[in-house]
Amino acid sequence: MAKVDKNVTIGELLRIDTGIANLLMGAGMHCVGCPSSAMETLEEAAMVHGFDVDVLVDDINNYLEYKAV
Repeated sequence: MAKVDKNVTIGELLRIDTGIANLLMGAGMHCVGCPSSAMETLEEAAMVHGFDVDVLVDDINNYLEYKAV
């Protein structure tokens, strides 16, 4: 199972599992399809959008863990 941290880029997240885009968009990050967001880290994106990166990391890792079961 993949496990992510705050330093992973949005592009890497989407390569791990495209379903992560739904989590990001649900958190208000509607720019996941933007070419520049692909090189932005999860921490940078969270900062720009005013989200707690640790909550996003936990949500993503919980999603990945659930899918692995």
